[in-house]
Amino acid sequence: MGTILLVFFIFVSLVNLIYFFSFFSFSTSGLKNKLHPELPVSVIICAKNEEENLKNFLPSILEQNYPEFEVIVINDASSDNTLEVIEEFQKIDPRIRIVDVQNNEAFWANKKYALTLGIKKAKNQHLLFTDADCAPQSKNWIKEMSRNFQPGNTIVLGYGGYFQHSGSFLNKLIRFETLLTAIQYFSYARLGSPYMGVGRNLAYTSSQFYELKGFANHLHLRSGDDDLFVNEAATAENTAICFHPDSITRSVPKNNFSEWFHQKKRHVSVAGNYKTKHKILLSAFYIFRVLFWLLFAALLILQVYPKIALSILGIKLITEAFVYFKAADKLNEKDVVWLFPFLDLFLIFLQLVIFISNLISKPKHWK
Repeated sequence: MGTILLVFFIFVSLVNLIYFFSFFSFSTSGLKNKLHPELPVSVIICAKNEEENLKNFLPSILEQNYPEFEVIVINDASSDNTLEVIEEFQKIDPRIRIVDVQNNEAFWANKKYALTLGIKKAKNQHLLFTDADCAPQSKNWIKEMSRNFQPGNTIVLGYGGYFQHSGSFLNKLIRFETLLTAIQYFSYARLGSPYMGVGRNLAYTSSQFYELKGFANHLHLRSGDDDLFVNEAATAENTAICFHPDSITRSVPKNNFSEWFHQKKRHVSVAGNYKTKHKILLSAFYIFRVLFWLLFAALLILQVYPKIALSILGIKLITEAFVYFKAADKLNEKDVVWLFPFLDLFLIFLQLVIFISNLISKPKHWK
């Protein structure tokens, strides 16, 4: 029995290692010099009750070092002074264009409806998306993201991180989970199977949007304007990734666990609509992580080949540390990876709780 348990543990460990070896495709990749034609760009921001965030972060968009761009700010039926704030900015900077969305009974609280109206308003073919609570970390954000619209590329996946709050475990957990997600979607894209992007930092062409008939195939779902669109539209041939330090955006993280938990519930509920191959790969990644720790604990408790189990754990942690530290260095998240074994375990447990919670009750609104 002990030998069978060990053999199963070794098999599970190998699968875990294969996943992280595949992540080398991103963690060890370097930046490539690319021609920059400086294409006209439309930056699109969807704002719902975001008056304070717009005051804080919209200036960082307007200060971009880029020759030709417009900023389309969508007021998605806000109940605060979001519209008034946008109008004040427009008086100062004519590059701002406003889309004022009223509640529509057929599309109540549907961000995709608001985004569609904003995309239709855009005068430029190349669209760059971010959120109202996001700030580019450089004045060259538009330049670096749009640089990746090389011939044939219609989708650019960027990194949208979160601001650091020192001393907060929740902040480190949020940023570690964001880092792990980025490692996955960047690596899959590098390997020719892009499956998602984040709306905090995502670009695609209007022709790609209209070719896919926008969000039509998942308009009935409240979430997924970013990852479901990418999952449906992205291919090995039309997708580029951008992780240049100047291309990073950062957002305001949730400041309490309950809000973040409900945000993750919404994100996880959407993943069930990914392509089958991506659902299998992502599910297997989670299942084999769970199995590893369960089998490792069983071998130690039963005192079955404990030295071998600890040696395999060491190999696993060294491999993962290499991936995390290299990726964190690229994305400026180095302070969170020192705790990665503990954060990883916590995430595994949390994802199980989220899965069970979504079986009981699924979120319906984006805000």
